[in-house]
Amino acid sequence: MSASVEAAVAAAFRAEWGQVVATLIRVTGDWDLAEECAQDAFALALERWTRDGVPRRPGAWLTTTARNRAVDRLRRDAVGAAKLREVAALAEVAADPEPAEEIRDDRLRLIFTCCHPALAFDARVALTLRTLTGLTTAEIARAFVVPEATMAQRLVRAKKKIRNAGIPYRVPPADLLPERTSAVLGVLYLLFNEGYAATAGADLVRRSLTEEAIRLARVLAGLMPDEPEVAGLLSLLLLHDARRSTRVDADGELVTLDNQDRGGWNAAEIAEGVALLESALRRGRPAPYQVQAAIAACHATAPTAADTDWPQIASLYAELGKYVPSPIVELNRAVAVAMADGPAAGLVLVDRLVEDGELAGYHLLPATRADLLRRLDRRAEAADAYRAAIELAGSDTERRYLAGRLAEVSG
Repeated sequence: MSASVEAAVAAAFRAEWGQVVATLIRVTGDWDLAEECAQDAFALALERWTRDGVPRRPGAWLTTTARNRAVDRLRRDAVGAAKLREVAALAEVAADPEPAEEIRDDRLRLIFTCCHPALAFDARVALTLRTLTGLTTAEIARAFVVPEATMAQRLVRAKKKIRNAGIPYRVPPADLLPERTSAVLGVLYLLFNEGYAATAGADLVRRSLTEEAIRLARVLAGLMPDEPEVAGLLSLLLLHDARRSTRVDADGELVTLDNQDRGGWNAAEIAEGVALLESALRRGRPAPYQVQAAIAACHATAPTAADTDWPQIASLYAELGKYVPSPIVELNRAVAVAMADGPAAGLVLVDRLVEDGELAGYHLLPATRADLLRRLDRRAEAADAYRAAIELAGSDTERRYLAGRLAEVSG
């Protein structure tokens, strides 16, 4: 097997997994079967593409292969619910075409199905990430800062609930959109975050995920043009994505915000993000994603790192904490306070979070503490904190960065 084929399959997985699984769920109605047959298709691609070459349209090849395997599986199981699902699914596809105005995007249908109000909020988001992106249960657990076993149970219960409750696989009518909006936005935000700062693996940035999150956010903004929080999320994603190409250097090493080449930021995305934010705020219904977009705008519009309005950012994080009382929000506020009022002021807030214990296992807590201790020239304590952060970090890029900082304070 050639390295080029392995790379092609890996690229196809990042780009096509969600579409393949979403299509199979629509055709078969069986979530576990869809995931299993998608996995089979990617495994088969390693063999067939080595022999026959990489197809011109890898996504179409994978979808057809996975669908054929799913139909074969259903046909072999000729009794009970599996056979009934096959007959119903195939009949629906053949005889009940969708109205022209309905959105023809299986991934968006998947998000709205996963975000049905019958499911718990965390389960909605986690299930969508699992099926849409192919993230492992361990990766999703890290994103939620919960044990892997806990997340596995949530995923099993969510799939069972969808099956037993007969939740339809569709974008709901307009009058039902608002009740699912917050969960859908949460999915897109976490999807983007996993692409922007991967929780595990060799690469910090997974571009296919950031692009997919932005694409789906645009679709949602078109579906709900009068919802300011949808515009707020799209603004937030664009303002962050504008910095994507400068976050790692040519060697794949992490470049911190203050050292990034601002001339390399995407000016068009910044302009669009700021315009979306201003339009959303004019509606007079501020909410969490709009506040976060305002924070991102403070960074994106500062000509230099020294021009960053850290007092304003600290104030915005305090406001965000009123909407989303979260230890992660408080950790971000601590960073802003440290930049505005000095590292000692920020360390007081970080140490409170350490004492609370809610972020135990979250690598950015000891990493932040280590940085503040380094700036206070408390080198031995900083070294201990960097070691703790390295043990917890899931990304190779972040581990290398932290190891470099550890070497600085240990020398």
